[in-house]
Amino acid sequence: MCTFTDLVELSLRTGGGVGDVVLATPISGRADSIMPKDSDQKEPKDERAPDFPEETVRKKVRANTPSPHRGNSPQASPPKFVSVEELMETAKGVTNMALAHEIMVNQDFQIKPAELPEGSLERQVKEIMHKAFWDCLEVQLKEDPPSYEHAIKLLAEIKETLLSFLLPGHGRLQARIEEVLDLPLIQQQAENGALDIGHLSQFIVGMMGSFCAPCRDEDVNKLKEITEIVPLLKAIFSVLDLMKVDMANFALMSIRPHLMQQSVEYERNKFQQFLEKQPNALDYTEKWLKETVKCLRESDEEGCSAAESASPIRVHNRAYLRLLKWDHASDPFPETVLMDQVRFQEMQQELERLVLLSSVLLIVYTTTGEAISGLPGLMETLKSSVGAMLADMHMPSFNAQEAFATIGEKLCVELSCCLSRHGFSPFSADGSSALKGQISAVIQPDNKVRALMDSRVQRYLLAVLESSQHRTPPPLPGGLTPISKELMKLAVGFSRLVNFNKLVYSPFYQKILQNILTPGRRAGD
Repeated sequence: MCTFTDLVELSLRTGGGVGDVVLATPISGRADSIMPKDSDQKEPKDERAPDFPEETVRKKVRANTPSPHRGNSPQASPPKFVSVEELMETAKGVTNMALAHEIMVNQDFQIKPAELPEGSLERQVKEIMHKAFWDCLEVQLKEDPPSYEHAIKLLAEIKETLLSFLLPGHGRLQARIEEVLDLPLIQQQAENGALDIGHLSQFIVGMMGSFCAPCRDEDVNKLKEITEIVPLLKAIFSVLDLMKVDMANFALMSIRPHLMQQSVEYERNKFQQFLEKQPNALDYTEKWLKETVKCLRESDEEGCSAAESASPIRVHNRAYLRLLKWDHASDPFPETVLMDQVRFQEMQQELERLVLLSSVLLIVYTTTGEAISGLPGLMETLKSSVGAMLADMHMPSFNAQEAFATIGEKLCVELSCCLSRHGFSPFSADGSSALKGQISAVIQPDNKVRALMDSRVQRYLLAVLESSQHRTPPPLPGGLTPISKELMKLAVGFSRLVNFNKLVYSPFYQKILQNILTPGRRAGD
């Protein structure tokens, strides 16, 4: 059974992955002291992070961001200069850490064959080299007598690949492969002019059919239709590459349930190694936690004592909640959650959408009153209409004023029709105007209804974090029932992400919080 480290290395060798991957280097502070300039920075081919082609995948790298400790205040330690070799080793460790993290937090993660960009120099060079190789092979096989030097090397590689697909109990298949693809015998047959590559190719295709996943049956069957040797060998290698990816994904799916503890230790150790090379790599994390403590102490929420309001657990949960209110454009993200910045940002956008949706629905039901309360299907109809118009609210082209004016118009029409069908008087002109005005006012961040629903959503998410050890979810605050399904889904994803982050980085958080909450004492004293 492969270890978590083996799985990470396998993923890097095989290709890219699918999912929201943030391959970002969490270097803060004096990053410019150790990082080469963009124009000088080269990535070795074997150490390059895999590309993730799915449209939802984004790469976010924070570069040349000023440290929160810069300015007139003295720095805790002088800039640390490292060699290029140390830099590349650190970059490789961060890449592996990011991939390991993605495997665990993204349940839909899959390895996919790496595809070079269309028209890129690397792709053109690869195509030229491959064409030259296959052309050379074809020339060798057409010689009189044929030269099998390259062909035998290909057969050896195919044999090695087939053997790699075997499980421990496949002794008979292994013996069969060793018998038919006996390289010394094949070499002897080639020297005597008795080598039948076509027969060997048929055996190889048959074996591939035995090993392949059901989704590859069609690809393997197409191989049986190819009669020319060179095109057949070329196609065999293409399908074998796909089968390697299938095998890697099968291994990932099989051992994922057993990887949690290994993953936590692996990611924590990788980050510790990075921290040893870049001691100030927790600057923004410390700033994030300090600001959370300050907010808690100033709020004096629910009459808590200073000690209670600023307890480590309370600070920690509030700090995570603040990530859903983050100003991503101007405030650097904490290093310990940087690999999940895209996920937190998407959750933040979904939270904002749900707050607006619930605010509009609350206004409608409060304004209309008993006339529509309890009407079957009406809530879902209104929710669907508003939700569709808010689907693109975070796109640059979205015009909030126009959108909410349209929402008001549409809801007034739907409500009037509904009231008429059930024997009530339709909306008056004054009633429609008042409803449209209240709906349009929701776009203002300080709108009272919006602020109320936002507060209730925040309170619910905080309760989820605080009760994460219990099986029973906290009750929904009033007014959130229409969005209960979406809110619970958001809460589950948020809680899962937070809990995994706590498992990995808790030792680092404990040291920082100890220094913040007991300023007269340093961790380790």
